[in-house]
Amino acid sequence: MGYPSVPPLTATWIRHIEEVPEALWDELAQPLVTPFLEWHWLHNMERSGSVGANAGWLPCHLTLWRGKTLIGAAPLYLKGHSYGEFVFDHQWADLAERLGVQYYPKLLGMSPFTPAEGYRFLIAPGEDEAAVTLAMVEAIDGFCDRNNISGCHFLYVDPQWRATMTQLGFSQWLHHSYVWQNHNFDDFDDYLSQFNANQRRNIKRERKAMATAGLRLEAVTGDAISKPLCNLMYDFYGDTCDKFGWWGSKYLSRKFFQLLHHNYRHRMVFFAAYDDDDRDPIGMSFCLTKGDRLYGRYWGSRVEVNNLHFNACYYAPIEWAIANGIDLFDPGAGGRHKKRRGFPALGNYSLHRFYQPRLQTLLTRYIAEVNQLEQTEIDAINAELPLKRP
Repeated sequence: MGYPSVPPLTATWIRHIEEVPEALWDELAQPLVTPFLEWHWLHNMERSGSVGANAGWLPCHLTLWRGKTLIGAAPLYLKGHSYGEFVFDHQWADLAERLGVQYYPKLLGMSPFTPAEGYRFLIAPGEDEAAVTLAMVEAIDGFCDRNNISGCHFLYVDPQWRATMTQLGFSQWLHHSYVWQNHNFDDFDDYLSQFNANQRRNIKRERKAMATAGLRLEAVTGDAISKPLCNLMYDFYGDTCDKFGWWGSKYLSRKFFQLLHHNYRHRMVFFAAYDDDDRDPIGMSFCLTKGDRLYGRYWGSRVEVNNLHFNACYYAPIEWAIANGIDLFDPGAGGRHKKRRGFPALGNYSLHRFYQPRLQTLLTRYIAEVNQLEQTEIDAINAELPLKRP
């Protein structure tokens, strides 16, 4: 009697994540640390028009099947520019132009507009992860070769997955983010005790500014988040982006925030600033949480209040994180204000492979030197943190 044959692996490229049922995709995505690869988050990007051909983010997701069983998936996008990535590869694009190489389109793996560590292939539990990863990389290599794609790039990658991918020939490029870590703090005062005396006074003064202005900050989570509050969050987000003009990075539509209320508010936390005379908050920050992680995304206010930004985006989330057993709080891109408030610079990596030989040769030759310079910058930043010295 013969044994039943095992269906072969089949790689399928899809243009819309809704081509994969939510339950199948999330069976792979839910176990991950990051919330930004789950079906609803990515689908909301597409359905709202925030991601698509008009935005220069053309979904081109890879799925790997054994018969009708989804065993691997990778959110991928064909990009005609480098906006919304927060990994600035314009120097590579400029170099390609000087070499007469067409840099765009490129194939990109990340959660759009989300500079938070955690990207990786989604692989079904119980599968041979190395074998599935190799099959997906081979499918990507073939796709890029057939379509004359200059390179494949994965941003803000999961540290363990990075080790697997470097063994498959991807080059790693070091960057840094500012990330708060919970060193078993009992409360906010315990967190505050790690700073030197001068910075403790500064933070206490910034915190007291809320009471002086007649404001109170409240954390609003889950079902307590209303539709009007999501609409208001978009207004705040849009106003903040508009203040920075061309650099404002206004990538998300109002519909995206409205969809979040419908299917993703279980992961959301708003830190809202209220005064005694107003039913609606005058300012608010938007975070997401999953497991022991908290991620800051956007913020805004309709009036200028001294130190409101620091309280809504840093201090209130840290206080909430300590009270709710959060181990890590990534407040989002940028760092000018963060290092003074207890967010050290932590390294994160992107992964790169060029299919044009000259670009690939230059990448492999010089990336170690680039990474060493970045590590020197990380060390210099952290040497200046306003913490107590032994």
